[in-house]
Amino acid sequence: MSGNTFGTLFCVTSFGESHGVAYGGVVDGCPPGLELSAADLQRELDRRKPGSSRHVTQRRESDAVEILSGVYEGRTTGTAIGFLVRNEDQRPKDYAALAAKFRPGHADYTYWQKYGLRDPRGGGRASARETLVRVAAGAIAKKWLATRYGVKVRGCLAQLGSLAIPFEAWDEVDANPFFAPNAGMVPRLEAFMDELRRSGDSCGARVNVVAEGVPVGWGEPVYGRLDADIAAAMMSINAVKGVEIGAGFAAVAQKGSEHGDEMTSEGFLSNNNGGVLGGISTGQDVTVSIALKPTSSIRLPRRTIDTAGLPTSVQTEGRHDPCVGIRATPIAEAMLACVLMDHALRHRAQCGDVVPPTRPVPARAR
Repeated sequence: MSGNTFGTLFCVTSFGESHGVAYGGVVDGCPPGLELSAADLQRELDRRKPGSSRHVTQRRESDAVEILSGVYEGRTTGTAIGFLVRNEDQRPKDYAALAAKFRPGHADYTYWQKYGLRDPRGGGRASARETLVRVAAGAIAKKWLATRYGVKVRGCLAQLGSLAIPFEAWDEVDANPFFAPNAGMVPRLEAFMDELRRSGDSCGARVNVVAEGVPVGWGEPVYGRLDADIAAAMMSINAVKGVEIGAGFAAVAQKGSEHGDEMTSEGFLSNNNGGVLGGISTGQDVTVSIALKPTSSIRLPRRTIDTAGLPTSVQTEGRHDPCVGIRATPIAEAMLACVLMDHALRHRAQCGDVVPPTRPVPARAR
């Protein structure tokens, strides 16, 4: 099956299925000399892994990562970095009743029509568990970006179902199971999810992710635009149905006098364009927001058809996230980091010797 690799110079390939033996990945293009250990990847995988609270799937996986190649005596060698995460808590029998039915809103139907067969165990290749490979690769990209350029990538849950979450502080994000930047909202989020889980239904979410310290100049016009590659990377995440860069769809209601980010010698006065102009980074924060749809696997009966095309109904038992957006923050961070590292390497390859004729405008006015 094609489509398992993304990136141009920093390339990530993933393999595996939700209830198969393991998931694994190959990262090709990481420069040599970066200090790297399994612990660097494990920190990010632990943020994403299932069973972290009662509000997510109770599948019990340690997500312990093994680095198989590309690292020698604690440093990357410049060759392909291979890693593996073994599945430890498979329950393929939970999906026996789904083998001949298509879940509404799920990839069951499209995989069946495209390939003529599918792996029904937890969605097989379409499972959101595949994102652990992206998170492991993103850990490498995050560390290289921070070490080489001082870039910091971080994200948070901005909305859970109908509940908007006002931003308070980054320090609060990793202090609760929702990645919420507002500790005061956590009791309401807990109550919302408890009721949702009892109802057997699911909900969507919004996640915001920001990259600080991105230099000016990354991105390749016109078909290698930084924002276009970011949007494509975010849309490749399971359940993502919308991506905004900067003001996003709010730009529709803005006037040009409001949307255009004015510049002074002291810095930009706003960041409606999300740190990207003409597909090239401005030196401001790169800001991205993604919308994730409600989980397709729910306990409520839904109308569908079976593999013979006959009408039937389906309801999903087993262990599922009632909101996949709760664990999506590390995934969105990882995808943004991978795209930024790819573009950093592409910029260095073509324009590494360029000396800009004008001093870069500071990211923001003081």
